[in-house]
Amino acid sequence: DGLLPALTSHKIDAIIAGMTPTPEREQTIDFTRAYYNSRQIMVVNRNNKYAHAKTLKDLKGAKITAQLSTVQYDLINQIKGAIKEPAMRDFSSMRVALESGTIDGYIAELPEGLSMSVADPNAKYIDLSGKGGFSINKTESQEAIGLRKNDPNEAAINRALNGISDKEQSRLMKQAVVDQPQTSSQGNWFINIWKQYGNMLLRGIGMTMLLAIVGTAVGFIIGLLIGIIRTIPLAKKGFQRYLIKFINWLLSVYIEVFRGTPMIVQAAVFYYGAAQAFNISLDRTSSALIIVSINTGAYLAEIIRGGIISIDQGQFEAASSLGMTHFQLMKKIVLPQAVRNSIPAVTNEFIVNIKDTSVLSIISVSELFFTG
Repeated sequence: DGLLPALTSHKIDAIIAGMTPTPEREQTIDFTRAYYNSRQIMVVNRNNKYAHAKTLKDLKGAKITAQLSTVQYDLINQIKGAIKEPAMRDFSSMRVALESGTIDGYIAELPEGLSMSVADPNAKYIDLSGKGGFSINKTESQEAIGLRKNDPNEAAINRALNGISDKEQSRLMKQAVVDQPQTSSQGNWFINIWKQYGNMLLRGIGMTMLLAIVGTAVGFIIGLLIGIIRTIPLAKKGFQRYLIKFINWLLSVYIEVFRGTPMIVQAAVFYYGAAQAFNISLDRTSSALIIVSINTGAYLAEIIRGGIISIDQGQFEAASSLGMTHFQLMKKIVLPQAVRNSIPAVTNEFIVNIKDTSVLSIISVSELFFTG
């Protein structure tokens, strides 16, 4: 779901991800000639009652899904009597759903059928591209490389693809399926997975902790400053009064916007939108740190402001009678108490950030969830 905005915002130069050149996508990007002509298949469990289906009619009553935003999900409508389950983000999710019995099958293209049958001996695929199968246009079973509109590299890529015959395309795809990494079935499964993916998981944990710690620390500073500013007493009259009112209004807008919208939306708008609208291209880690910090600052600003307001009013009056300025009052009397009172809420926000960083997969940040 991040491929098209990544391409149009110049974060990447091409998409080679089994993408079908649909008319909807062609309104946004261009496609090369097809690099693979596939077939539509249904992946099922060998032990369920649909394992021997031959045509679409045999799948009546089956719970079926497909990948989000793909031609395959629309093809479910052609299976009369099938139960159309919600679309899923990726093949990993669909494989787990099939193994657990949540679904009876999922529609995909041939490479996924070949891949799944290699990865899981309990799975098989049914070819539904022939008679009694799906009715589709030829282009709906093609896979092409996505490029930005009027990309000068398109002609050169097409020349290279012209040198690969259909037979060679099929051979290369089958070889890719055979070459996919396999987890050994010998010995302890946990040790086998850790040997193969342990370093990746550790890097994912490190990134998650970096984002949570830095985001909470910087967000705390932002919240502290906003809390101080929003508790400045209004001047009785003059320019200063209106200036403070205007600043308070701006800070209120910031708090409401960042507390009232999901972090996943903020990440997509900031990372892709800044590149498209202003041609500002930040790397994904820097963008993630900024997003988490600003989002956390909006929440902690209200927490700290609440801590400041909770201080007994008599202490404000005593400081005022001694001639203290607002910032002297904050530094010497109020903040030490307010910060102490806010520590449990700040700790909660840190825990929330550890979990919420998973949404940064929308901009391909390789934290723990994305790695997993």
